[in-house]
Amino acid sequence: MMNRQAVAPAATTWGAGEYELMATKLDAAAEAAVRRAEITIDDRVLDVGCGPGTNTSHFAHTQYLGVDHNPRYLEQARRQHGRDFLAADVSKLALTPAARFDFILVNSFFHHIDTPNVRRILSQLGAMLTEDGHIHILDLVLPARTSIPRLLARMDRGEYPRPLVEWKQIFSESLETEIFEPYPLTALGATLWEMVYFKGRRMQ
Repeated sequence: MMNRQAVAPAATTWGAGEYELMATKLDAAAEAAVRRAEITIDDRVLDVGCGPGTNTSHFAHTQYLGVDHNPRYLEQARRQHGRDFLAADVSKLALTPAARFDFILVNSFFHHIDTPNVRRILSQLGAMLTEDGHIHILDLVLPARTSIPRLLARMDRGEYPRPLVEWKQIFSESLETEIFEPYPLTALGATLWEMVYFKGRRMQ
């Protein structure tokens, strides 16, 4: 489900077309989150699980840092975008203690991570936010009812798609919720994936 899977479809049972479709839809969702935030030229942006720089172009006017564990994706991202990228395990991310960000994007990443590590990463990312900064999360929902979105969620490489209620609980444990909004990814009028968008800030 992660954007970077569009680069390596051979590792899954799906074809490139499905991944290109999903990547396009997720890119549009990330762009919408950027528009909502009204980012300025002075804002510091952290793009978590950035892959080959799928969302990087939305932050051309900011102080941007993309983080991913795969050096091959980052080589592609650097060639294409010429921005700052860091190869690191996000679950063990070690930035300087003074590192603070106005906008943190986590796009389709956490459904690849088990719950204890999601909690740990969210706590760490929350501590990296500026006083008025926000984290924006887009991720895959596991619907309760038998459906195409449930089937596709189960087929995904990520082992941890979660029901909405579980996502809500996990997010609210570490962050103050401003927006928690389910939304569909559709094609030809049919819902293929069910997603959730979360916007939050540091606990006060």
